Amino acid sequence: MSMRVTVRGAGIIGLSVAEELLRRGHLVRVVDPAPARGASFAAAGMLSPAAEVWHGEHDVLRLGLASLALWPDLAQRLDVPLVDTGTLLVGVDAGDLQQVRRQADLLARHGVQVEEWSRRQVVEREPSLDRVAGGVWVPGEGSVNPREVCAALLERVRVEPEEPTDWRADVTVIATGSVLPEPHRHLVRGVRGEILRLRTDDPPSRTVRGWVSGEPVYLVPRRPEAAGPAEVVVGATSEEHDGLPVVTAGGVLRLLAAARVVWPALDRAELVETTARDRPGTLDGLPLIGPTERSGEWLAAGHYRHGVLLAPLTARLIAEAMDDPRSAVDAAVDPRRFTSRQPGGIHAPHAQR
Repeated sequence: MSMRVTVRGAGIIGLSVAEELLRRGHLVRVVDPAPARGASFAAAGMLSPAAEVWHGEHDVLRLGLASLALWPDLAQRLDVPLVDTGTLLVGVDAGDLQQVRRQADLLARHGVQVEEWSRRQVVEREPSLDRVAGGVWVPGEGSVNPREVCAALLERVRVEPEEPTDWRADVTVIATGSVLPEPHRHLVRGVRGEILRLRTDDPPSRTVRGWVSGEPVYLVPRRPEAAGPAEVVVGATSEEHDGLPVVTAGGVLRLLAAARVVWPALDRAELVETTARDRPGTLDGLPLIGPTERSGEWLAAGHYRHGVLLAPLTARLIAEAMDDPRSAVDAAVDPRRFTSRQPGGIHAPHAQR
């Protein structure tokens, strides 16, 4: 049965949900005064569920792998490039390489296949990584450009700055990033991330995640525009804060210092943009996807650092639950897991990394 749906928020999550609902025959209006200018605008676009997972994040990995499998079809449908050359984890010194190997051991326990590369093997594949001690390659992962994805979605989805007065929705999906309306505001907090964009004639051929004396940094290559130099996205800081998400001198310096050690060619790169946005974090590090206890009100929020990766899965989960009221949303992401109707009151599990 076709429904009238309002989606509040036109980031990559809200737009993906709207596009999927439209494809299934629902009537959809998206409301956002600044479409695609929030966290999606800053995001690097890594599709790296395994390379980014940490201890205690089994559900994050499970959901991420499921969503990664949906990305080829979505990228083809939107006609946007999808890089699928894998993720390379590297350590600059022996201590950093231990961190890489701990990540590889963790993935092995989850059944994820990886390849350990010696320093020589790393340099054979990425000659500019000649300062690293070794690495681990995670095949099957990749990246997209979230700005291109959002632009393609905006060609398919109608977005208005305010909800039309003559529009009465059956369902409202809230996808407003790090700031949710009441009574859900407490479920999501903003975690500032700073990110840099540089142009270089010597980009990596795949996503590189490195550790430099314990400092994490990632480099995500972008295809060049026309005949110009390629872009490399460098990120990202992560900071709990109470103010606006602004670019800080300290954040930029930390990112550049670590990135230049991992990829020395960045010394000659042009710094073209610095950006800061709030990632929407939750108490347990998992998103909020599905109906709330308020009739006709759904959430698609709280994706933290996995918004781009989880966009197609979020859209599918929302659409399938709307199409079949008998189907239950995934318990790991059900927004009602935090409500007072849960046994013992509001559930506040230990925050993830």
